[in-house]
Amino acid sequence: MDKILSVKNVEKYYGNKGNIVKAIDDINFDVFRGEFVGVMGPSGSGKTTLLNIIATIDDVSSGHIYIDDKDLTEVSQKDIAKFRRENLGFVFQDFNLLDTLTIKENIALALTINRFKKIEIDEKVIKVASDLGIEDILSKYPYEVSGGQKQRCACARALVTNPKLILADEPTGALDSRSAQMLIEMISHLNKELGATILMVTHDSFTASYCNRILFIKDGEIFTELVKGENTRKQFFNQILDVVALLGGDIRDVR
Repeated sequence: MDKILSVKNVEKYYGNKGNIVKAIDDINFDVFRGEFVGVMGPSGSGKTTLLNIIATIDDVSSGHIYIDDKDLTEVSQKDIAKFRRENLGFVFQDFNLLDTLTIKENIALALTINRFKKIEIDEKVIKVASDLGIEDILSKYPYEVSGGQKQRCACARALVTNPKLILADEPTGALDSRSAQMLIEMISHLNKELGATILMVTHDSFTASYCNRILFIKDGEIFTELVKGENTRKQFFNQILDVVALLGGDIRDVR
């Protein structure tokens, strides 16, 4: 399997000499092409900090992060935004769609910024919209479509640049149960049917049960790892609950 993401001896400190907080403590793991990996842990465990570092929003204090063998710690600030646009896709908790742009324009935004030709943009947007069943609403604005259609638009936007890695930060955190299930099934579709490689931070055990593998973080360190393997999603869900019970904290386990 091709290694898409490699996190090597990563540490992250905040504060100064008199008051240093170690948010990430020597974390190591890999994500391979086509995987759907979840990151779980109580609030304050370091999981969001880890995602922000991988997303190039924050810098490491020490260690290295490689995406497709490119060391992010060596990418200059001048080039980091371009690297992010070309290699990473994002699914946010609140979709982050722009109401002044149509669904098509929201999906196409990263392609436009990257100066793709109009004919290429149209082809890519129509293809991903067709894959996600929203080709009939491309001319509408976000406030004119349903929550489920917004979710599909957000997923299409994350996928349209064919990113090496999609990062999802608590994507179901602000949704009701029905909408949350719709969204996680859509993200799972991106992985299973469209081959997207996904790393997702979540508090929710039900959401996490859609992953192939879960990394549990506690106090900035990897506490343990679960692999779904041949288990059913229900069996995997119960295994996740067992680890959550060991971790304690405020991870949600009821959907």
